[in-house]
Amino acid sequence: MSDWMTDLPPSAAEYLENRRLDEVECIIADLPGIARGKAVPASKFARQKMFYLPDSIFYQTITGTWSDAAGEAGFTEADMQLVPDMSTATAAPWTGDWTLQVIHDALDTKGEPVPIAPRNVLKRVVQLYRDKGWKPVVAPEMEFFLVARNIDPAQDIAPMMGRSGRPAAARQAYSMTAVDEFGPVIDDIYDFAEAQGFEIDGITQEGGAGQLEINLRHGDPVKLADEVFYFKRLIREAALRHDCFATFMAKPIADEPGSAMHIHHSLIDMKTGNNVFSAEDGSPTREFHHFIGGLQAHLPDAIAVLAPYVNSYRRYVKDHAAPINLSWGHDNRTTGIRVPISDPAGRRVENRLAGMDCNPYLGIAASLACGYLGLIQQREPDAQFRGDAYDSDDDSQREIPRVLGSALDLFDEATDLHSVLGEEFARVYGIVKRTEYEEFLQVISPWEREHLLLNV
Repeated sequence: MSDWMTDLPPSAAEYLENRRLDEVECIIADLPGIARGKAVPASKFARQKMFYLPDSIFYQTITGTWSDAAGEAGFTEADMQLVPDMSTATAAPWTGDWTLQVIHDALDTKGEPVPIAPRNVLKRVVQLYRDKGWKPVVAPEMEFFLVARNIDPAQDIAPMMGRSGRPAAARQAYSMTAVDEFGPVIDDIYDFAEAQGFEIDGITQEGGAGQLEINLRHGDPVKLADEVFYFKRLIREAALRHDCFATFMAKPIADEPGSAMHIHHSLIDMKTGNNVFSAEDGSPTREFHHFIGGLQAHLPDAIAVLAPYVNSYRRYVKDHAAPINLSWGHDNRTTGIRVPISDPAGRRVENRLAGMDCNPYLGIAASLACGYLGLIQQREPDAQFRGDAYDSDDDSQREIPRVLGSALDLFDEATDLHSVLGEEFARVYGIVKRTEYEEFLQVISPWEREHLLLNV
């Protein structure tokens, strides 16, 4: 056995026990969160300490178009050094041979972290917390739809066919019968997750037709972002085995709820191991309120990261299980910022604004960045909201941008947020997303043809 294989995570070592490793997938997440990289024979991986990939992978839009974000040096497609993080080694159990996946970190030729690489952006934010003596803890919730195969973009997306032979039904939240409809797909999700060493905290049926939610155990932000990154591929592969698609679009089906990636946050004092959000007597601390104040003050600037596509804003619809405001409240799912029921040791803040279509590294980084700014600036939150925030006529209730163009305008001017996420990342991200938005504006939709062609 090669030296590098003696230090594999337990789940990867167990997966390969008494088996011959054939291939290693060397991967990294680009701005949308797509896995980029190379698949190499195991024997070659054992001989290399790194491999190279052009930095241009971070300048592409979701359609593959190149944006003009290369900077003063111009578009040279300079190579980055991609160095494996062997703690991320995990199985690819859907492949036909014995394959491992390994997430890599992007370094420049001087060995410094590439500032626009999403994993590096999250590491930067986490380090800012650690420099203050805080250990951030997150727990993401992943919502997604299982839908019928769709190979024609002109056709509406439809729910998948359940094992009963009927299409998945909507408005069956928390129904175990509805979950049973997807039993074979869920079985494969569990099997793949177990092979990869991931702990699922639970799977539930959500309110949409064919919509499910997977909760992950709380932990280190980078580790949890890695898991969400892996999970998206895992779930897609499980769905394909059963003649359906898994989609993480924020709003794939009209008149159905959208899919979120709710992010739960807490902080641990690195000296005492105590929850920073709770005082010794169990009451909420100043830090707890400042974190919420930071979310309220800075989330509008970060929405372009949490809701990165034009489709993302179709999710923000009143009474469709998605927040349309920045109010906060205890155990209140109509507010954008929710404080779940917990004991003092488990006190946490849930950001309900992020869509499942966001890059998990960037979504978690942006949410943590807003909370961090609140802590540093000692931001005080608004008064706790009580009641149904959807029906509020309170003019002071803060709202969020409702279209990508407005969100990008806010992001481009958000110098405080840029200082936490990194100036170079903010520059490149803004240009790439603006290019993407302009691409969308060149497309004429069926609605426009139907209602404007002969009527205006």
